[in-house]
Amino acid sequence: MMRQPFRTRPLSIALLVVLTAYACHNSPQNANRLPNVIIIYTDDQGTIDANCYGAKDLYTPNIDMLAETGVRFTQFYAAASVCSPSRAALLTGKTPLAAGLPGNAPSLEGEAGLPSEQMTIAEKLKAHGFVTGHIGKWHLGYSEETMPNGQGFDYSFGHMGGCIDNYSHFFYWDGPNRHDLWENNKEVWMDGAYFQDIISQKAVHFIQEHKDVPFFLYYAINLPHYPLQGTAKWREYYQHLESPRDKYAACVSTVDERIGIVLEKLEALKLRENTIVIFQSDQGHSMEERTFGGGGNAGQYRGAKFSLFEGGIRVPAIISWPGIIPQKQTRDQMAVNADWFPTILDMCNIEYRNDAFEGESLKEVIIANASTPHKAFWWYQNENTWAVRKEEWKLLKNPIDPSHKAPITAKDSLFLVNIQDDPSELTNLAYKHPEKVKELTQEYTRWKKTIK
Repeated sequence: MMRQPFRTRPLSIALLVVLTAYACHNSPQNANRLPNVIIIYTDDQGTIDANCYGAKDLYTPNIDMLAETGVRFTQFYAAASVCSPSRAALLTGKTPLAAGLPGNAPSLEGEAGLPSEQMTIAEKLKAHGFVTGHIGKWHLGYSEETMPNGQGFDYSFGHMGGCIDNYSHFFYWDGPNRHDLWENNKEVWMDGAYFQDIISQKAVHFIQEHKDVPFFLYYAINLPHYPLQGTAKWREYYQHLESPRDKYAACVSTVDERIGIVLEKLEALKLRENTIVIFQSDQGHSMEERTFGGGGNAGQYRGAKFSLFEGGIRVPAIISWPGIIPQKQTRDQMAVNADWFPTILDMCNIEYRNDAFEGESLKEVIIANASTPHKAFWWYQNENTWAVRKEEWKLLKNPIDPSHKAPITAKDSLFLVNIQDDPSELTNLAYKHPEKVKELTQEYTRWKKTIK
């Protein structure tokens, strides 16, 4: 897809207003510097699993506070339904296939992941004077050149593989047992220390240490991904819920509480109004055996992690920047996590070429409630499993449904839905609208041919 440089586009009146506000906000008597940026990325959090997204049985005051002080998206997608490719899209502004990581990166030391020639948001912001930090989960490569310090991060602390036990910090999947805790490419041992406490403390320290310069913090929290190890406080709070919702809920509130610690630090340092805070889940909730077969909630949406139905890729997403962007507002436009990279550059007034990304700037959507910049978007899981959405129509090839909300038969190898009319994706319209199946198949094929 060919795009012209963003700077050639006319600015809306609403956007000019916010740029004026931003100029005043960053005048010499305030903080004559670029805003800080924090991306809070949770792991396997379900589509509606926060109070502000409709959950009635969870306590999430800090996530809700971000929505109160910002813009909450209701139709926001991850570019993949599993961990690594979702993160690759976030950090590169591209679809995972274009970024070179369409599947999960290995969790073995020495193995590569996201190709090092890809430009990450950390590299781009670092080139413009930001101090860059990664804290938490990585899962984008375990070789020196593909670990965080090789991908633009000045500081890194966390685990490199897909998941760890939160107390021993050993890989939580299969044997042999492997310790996985690293600080700036050096293995560190913190036996018995609760990982959620460690990373919230590291995040607070990073903010304190760099409070006088623009900083970018990628705070990648590894919950509510399994193992479901919420704290005793929250296990007791949710003891009335049935399993596995009780264990999952304890993890969500454990995460929310530690998000609050970071927000409190920004407030204490008087940085909150000069910090863009983005919150998002990496994909839908897990229904794997290691998470007791569920616990998360996608509401009306079908599917879960690993699925390209809405429950696997439609995620909670919020952006908050008090005093600069609107507050207490929602946006129903389609958006994708690959959009955050160009959006951040746009909001920081850093020039870029649109054709460097497959994501699109959401600045006018956020500020002026403009239409979605996406005419279409594409999900590649493998050669035989993919999806494409164009306007309100969505076509899935060989879909899977871990939520088992409805049977999938041999006739459903091409599954067409109208998201506006049927967000639950329970009825296949492929045989009723063969012309739309052809159109969307061609749309996907055209996109696929553009990926080198």
